[in-house]
Amino acid sequence: MLTKAVPEQQDWNALTDEDFRAIFRDWVDQNCPAHLRFMRKQRPVFDEVAEWYHALARKGWLSPVWPQEHGGMGLNAAKHIVYVEEWARLGCPRIPDHGIGLTGPLLIEFGTEAQKDFFLPRILSGEHVWCQGYSEPNAGSDLASLRTSAVRDGDEFVINGQKIWTTLAHCANWILLLARTDKEAAKPQNGITVLLVDLTSPGVVVRTIPNLREEADFCEVFFDNVRVPAKNVVGEVNAGWALAKAVLGHERIFLGAPSRPEYALTRLEMLAEDRGAFDDPAFRSRFAKLRLDLYDLGSAFERFAKVLREGGTLGADVSVLKLFCTELYQRITEETLAVAGEEARYYDDLPLGDGGHVDAMNLFLDARAPAIFGGSNEIQRNILAKAVLGLPSR
Repeated sequence: MLTKAVPEQQDWNALTDEDFRAIFRDWVDQNCPAHLRFMRKQRPVFDEVAEWYHALARKGWLSPVWPQEHGGMGLNAAKHIVYVEEWARLGCPRIPDHGIGLTGPLLIEFGTEAQKDFFLPRILSGEHVWCQGYSEPNAGSDLASLRTSAVRDGDEFVINGQKIWTTLAHCANWILLLARTDKEAAKPQNGITVLLVDLTSPGVVVRTIPNLREEADFCEVFFDNVRVPAKNVVGEVNAGWALAKAVLGHERIFLGAPSRPEYALTRLEMLAEDRGAFDDPAFRSRFAKLRLDLYDLGSAFERFAKVLREGGTLGADVSVLKLFCTELYQRITEETLAVAGEEARYYDDLPLGDGGHVDAMNLFLDARAPAIFGGSNEIQRNILAKAVLGLPSR
């Protein structure tokens, strides 16, 4: 319950977390369209969620961590965690968010005034929809080995190369691109530059890659002598590696947020009750372990969140959160298929006796991806081994 009335525009960080949570939840309940809640599709394209995107923009709540002078909410880490938690709990659809979460913060911190004036309003209006051009066929987890090149030619750079696993590139019109501008640099990280590239430029080809659920949310993007104005370089030439890492900030914690396994465990419980699985002592034991693991994940998440709330910085040990979360999510969805039995082969939602449904196979397939994106779980284990345990590379 709110302890005081709040004006439309204000310092949200001055509120208690409970008051901010109540305000955000109430507004979402009234403004997020019902047909977009808990969407089966995890990464909808812009047109599918445009009404929600524009509703957030009109409210001024589209960009939670941008400063208010740039049209954001100016949330600190603690309030941002509340924002994300309630977003997931209320089933808000994911919006194409590379402009909000990546390009915008990068420009706010490192961009020129001209870049901020041009690009930031167009992100908020939805005129520019962004994607992230980082990974390449031979440069995924080892991103520093990227080979897409950008060669200076007067007031332009000429780009050649390929990006892959570029999420939602087929519905984007701009890409935040990492390209190699110095092939002779002593360290490969030192020869990389960040460029803002218009995907409607001649020489750009985007091809979709269907995922396990036959949704086209991944793409490969080809650049064939694509000319980009030099004014679209962000920061300094050859200094893009530091910029690419800088925008991650405290958002790394959200790769281990318990929202996905929480939702999956709820669906498992619904299916188990409907199918009588709780009559089996062995299942009750497995379910209890999953629920206890979820409690442990929530406690671990809260431990890292507390660091941010107190103004601290997350260390390499936050990688354990992603490992715990993604592997728990997979175990829950595997158990859901076991309860579904022969029906597990169906991709369509499984009907329940009370008129509800459970998206068993959809969740199982969705659980495969989080262990790969955002730095694969193998990479997270290497980080923990080297940076936390101090183990040698060989």
